[in-house]
Amino acid sequence: MEVLRPQLIRIGGRIYRKNPIQEQTYQHEEEDEDFYQGFVECAEEPCDGYEVVQTEQGFQCTVKAPSLLYKHIVGKRGDTRKKLEVETKTSISIPKLGQEGEIVITGQHRSGVISARTRIDVLLLTFRRKQPFTHFLAFFLNEVEVQERFLKFQEEVLERCSMDRGVDSSIFQNPKKLHLTIGMLVLLSEQEIQQTCEMLKQCKEDFIDDISGGKPLEVEMEGIEYMNDDPGMVDVLYAKVHMKDGSNRLQELVDRVLERFQASGLIVKEWNSVKLHATVMNTLFRKDPNAEGRYNLYTADGKYIFKERESFDGRNILKLFENYYFGTLKLNSVHISQRFTVDSFGNYASCGQIDFS
Repeated sequence: MEVLRPQLIRIGGRIYRKNPIQEQTYQHEEEDEDFYQGFVECAEEPCDGYEVVQTEQGFQCTVKAPSLLYKHIVGKRGDTRKKLEVETKTSISIPKLGQEGEIVITGQHRSGVISARTRIDVLLLTFRRKQPFTHFLAFFLNEVEVQERFLKFQEEVLERCSMDRGVDSSIFQNPKKLHLTIGMLVLLSEQEIQQTCEMLKQCKEDFIDDISGGKPLEVEMEGIEYMNDDPGMVDVLYAKVHMKDGSNRLQELVDRVLERFQASGLIVKEWNSVKLHATVMNTLFRKDPNAEGRYNLYTADGKYIFKERESFDGRNILKLFENYYFGTLKLNSVHISQRFTVDSFGNYASCGQIDFS
């Protein structure tokens, strides 16, 4: 990691630099057990909002969770589950590996069952947030005019700025994958994909139809901007998008979709508003043309990844192409797109969508 270009984090409307730290790991430490020890104190207060039923044996509560996360409740050699059971005086039944189902908590005392459920929810939320993103909500920018204008932009940049440090053809976006991201998702089962589809349909009924008027949103893709704070060391260059009629309808629509998904827990709240942008250049593409921006943060087992980048000098590009016109688009669909997949048209594969008209 380069000290002069740390990761940027937005908190409460402000942007902070995350300075690198050297983490030490020891083979004899077990991650799940250590985490459990650390979260017990903050999970002591039980939540009365859970549905607990009384049975002949006492009380029972169920937890729905994708099978991929079961291992974090079980822990190494079953130690996490054992600690939960002992400390809450409950019995916790977890489906076998590879089987979908419900985690069932039973106990003699209602308070113990609620306490176990609270702690399990903390574990599930924590390790879900460490999973790599699997899907994202997006508009596809796949109209012919825009793709042709993008290729013209690439040609002119390489013709006029190829002598600038770090500028070459490898860092340009694939024109077939141009898109506007609304939010990133972690969907770990078919049930969660279906839940996302249903929520998107509900958004359409509740407010999208009113905002769009049942018609495509006509937008213009014009002008470029960069992500970091130094135009001489750029990692991501993007094209700006705005409504052709000058209204704020597109921003309102995506912000309300984001708010709805954040409230459901399907999208972790990081921002109150979506910064609409279409990535046109990204230095991650230099080594991996299939890389997907800043969202490659974790491995499957939750380990943080820092991807080394070689930035480019974007000062001339920003000066020469500041108001570059990429074209007009009619946005008519929001897609649930699956990362690292390609459909027959070369775009991201879609697991579901809603249409405006």
